[in-house]
Formats: sequence, C-alpha cells, structure tokens
Amino acid sequence: MMDKVSYQGGFVWSYLPDFSRQWGELEARRSMIWLQPPGTATVGHVLLDAYHATKDEYYYRAAEQVASAIMRAQLPSGGWNYVADFSGEDSLREWYSTVGKNAWRLEEFQYYSNNATFDDGGTMEAATFLLRLYLEKHNKKYRPALTKAIDFVLQSQYPIGGWPQRYPLSKSQPHKGVANYASFITFNDDVADKNLEFLLMCYQSLGETRVLGAIERGMNAYVLLQLKQPQPGWALQYNADLLPDGARSFEPKSVSTSTTLDNIYQLLKFYKLTGDKKFIARIPEALDWLETKKLPPEAIKNNRTYAGNVELGTGRFLFTHRRGSNVVNGEYYADYNPEKTLAHYGSARHIEIDALGAAYADVLGLSSDELAKQSPFKSLKRIPLPAYFSFKQGNNSDLNLRGRNSMDSERHLQEILTTLNSQGYWSTTLVMTSNPYRGEPPATGLSKDTRYAETMVGDEWDTSPYISEAPVEGISTGVYVKNMGALIRYLIDNKNL
Repeated sequence: MMDKVSYQGGFVWSYLPDFSRQWGELEARRSMIWLQPPGTATVGHVLLDAYHATKDEYYYRAAEQVASAIMRAQLPSGGWNYVADFSGEDSLREWYSTVGKNAWRLEEFQYYSNNATFDDGGTMEAATFLLRLYLEKHNKKYRPALTKAIDFVLQSQYPIGGWPQRYPLSKSQPHKGVANYASFITFNDDVADKNLEFLLMCYQSLGETRVLGAIERGMNAYVLLQLKQPQPGWALQYNADLLPDGARSFEPKSVSTSTTLDNIYQLLKFYKLTGDKKFIARIPEALDWLETKKLPPEAIKNNRTYAGNVELGTGRFLFTHRRGSNVVNGEYYADYNPEKTLAHYGSARHIEIDALGAAYADVLGLSSDELAKQSPFKSLKRIPLPAYFSFKQGNNSDLNLRGRNSMDSERHLQEILTTLNSQGYWSTTLVMTSNPYRGEPPATGLSKDTRYAETMVGDEWDTSPYISEAPVEGISTGVYVKNMGALIRYLIDNKNL
C-alpha cells in the first residue's frame, strides 16, 4: 500500500491493479489524493493504530508519509478540499472542468472552488489525524499544520455558533437561480458534530482553552436553530437570515427528519457533557413531531418508514425526482409524489424512534447536578486520545473478535491472512465504476426522459459512479483499513498469548 498504491503518501478509494484507473468519490487521476474517508487520513489512522498494537516503528514512519501528503494538500486557510492534485492547480482545475463538471448527481464537484470544505468529514479526518500524530511524539514539525487547522475551525464559525459547508466564504454563484448554499450554516453530513468533536479533543488532549468559547457557541446553535411549533425539528442548512434553505437541487428547502434525529442525539450528548437542561428541554417536542412523519404503507420501500423532507408550513412530505440524462439536459425537482424517487438520495429514512425515545429516557435518569460537577468544561483535565481510531474499542462489530465462537474467529482471521496476495494487497471486487469522461454532452434543451429517474447514473456522458454490471477485481483502501483493523484488534485482544 505504501510503496505501490499510495501517491507520494496519499490515497484515493479504489484502484485497478495496473493503476490505469482509480477512483475517489469520482474517477481520479494518478496524481490525485482524496481527503474524504476512506481516503488518505483514514489510512493514516490505521497505520497509527498498527503502531500502537505492534510498537513497530515502520508503521509510525508510514504514518509520517501520510502526514506529509496531508500537509501538502492543506490549503492556506488551514482546511482541506475533498481532493488534491499533486500535479498542480491547473491540473485540478482541468479535472473539475471535465470529470467533475459532468458528474450529474454530484453537484459539489461540478465547479472548482478554491476553498476548504467541512462536508463529508474530510477536513476533520485530516485534522484529527494530525492531532494524533503530533501527540504521539510531540514532533514540532506537525504543530504548525495542526495549529492552522484549529485556527481554521475557529475562524470559520459564525457568531451564532454554526459553521458553513465551505470556507473562506465565496461570492461565486456556481448554479444559476440557486443561492450559494456552501455559505449556509450546515448540519448535513455531520459538519457541526465533527467540528465540535475535534475541538473537544483539542481542549482535552492539548489543553487548548481558546476553543472553549467556540464549543459553547457550537452546542448552543443546536438549541437556537430548532424550529418553533408546529415543526420543532431542524433543517439540513440555514441561510443568512437563520431560516431553513435548500442546498443541492435535490435537497429542497424543508425540515429534515434525519437531521432532527441526529441533532436529538447530539443534544443528549451535550446534556451529559454539561448537565445543562436547556439542551434537552425541547426534545419531547421534536420526538412528538417525528412520530407524525411515518410514511403511508404504499410509500414505504426498503424499510424506510419515515419521510425524509417535510415541507415548511404545510407539513406535506416532499419527494425528490429527476428527468433527463446528463448535466446538460437533466434537472432535479421535488413534489408530493412518492413514485420514482431518486436512487442516490433517499426521500425516505429509517428511524428507530423507540431507540431514540429510550436514549432520552435514560438521560432523564441522570442527575443534572452530578453531570455539571463532572463536566470537562468546569476544570481542564488532560484526557489522552483513544489509542485506536479504526474501530470502537469494546463494541460488538465484526472487528471485535473477543467473545466470538473460536472457530468463526479463526476462520475469519485465516481468510484475511490467506487472501492477501503475493503483490501485498487484498484483491477486492470493485462494485462501483464510472463512465470515463468523453467530452461535453450535446447541447440540447431540457429533456423529459425518465429512463434515469431511479438509476445511479445517467447516459454515457455522465461521470457519476454507479454499480457495475460486470465488476472487476482491484484494490480498495476501505478493505485495507477494515482488514488491518481486524488484525490489529486480534493483537489487542490476544496480547497475552
């Protein structure tokens, strides 16, 4: 992985064995690295985990190679874009104007924006990895990049406490007739959640007391942005007037059930961190509201039983659709019809409402006074970071081999060991593929074609990824991280053997 697959220490998501094609979220060039998980920093995390499990300096040196790529990709603002191209900015711009521009369903890649993004955890994955690497040996060469990343999170925060999707803010208008949603306060894709998690780690592990105000404002934003009755949920994003607004053309202005679910869990976490009852005061309203958003039986597919987007004011369920076949002749729209909805962006959600209610009930049983006394914000107590980031210690996932049937555990490990091929990688079926860029689509008007209404990709001009009908074998960073994690977990669980 380090000597053959990585490009100057960086990674994308998957590769053909001869490296003739490779992909992140979109097809990438060999000179590109991906910051979105499971990309470059995700590999860095598993290398540090391997170092902790084995004490072998090889893994630390490999993690340093990854760090070099991440620091090279860091923008002057201190954050990261989804992707970096080590052939230079001209090459990256050209990629955006070809492959990115023609990815019909990935509108965030259809234009080049020379700023950093909090979307999909890329910036926070990179920043957290640098934090871990710096704390490992306190090597001063990593401190400037880490400080820039912390400064970036602090500087990009709005006074009310939320964060935009991208920063520094841009005045560009990438899509006609649509507001530049990248400047909106964003909950979508865990933007606020990941930022707060990173700042809390910096406070507790580094003693960075300057982040406390940002943490407090960030937590308060969840309270301040909860909508009033009769729709006491949250939106994916909020405009400059602090009102719900749309984002990509398949993300209509609405109240989001999935964001409401996530934000309730966040408020429960904040209450346990502080003992402040303001964080749980309006949770019952949100729970009651969610209960009313179950779909009618005829609209339920794949066990997704709740509406995803609820129209502001009317409370009607919104469903997203598309017509046409590519970026030139296609368009997205929302209406009230549950038929032929998008395959790549669900109009419905699976919500375990009983589990959510139980979590709230459990929190009510905690003493607010005791929580307040134990709050990490009362006095600074240095808390080291978890030793392992590639899996959660003590969980019951497939990576946790302790307690499993010994025969199953042995079979699982033998499969990992024996499927590592002579070239040093786990050959993996690459389920996803994409159409190579073939030029600009024919200039036509909007199409009413519905053949691609429920597919992952449009016609041959669309560079969006899709499930291949004839998948091939290749190399996957995700599989590498998963299998390494299983081996690391075995070493941890059997350290006395």
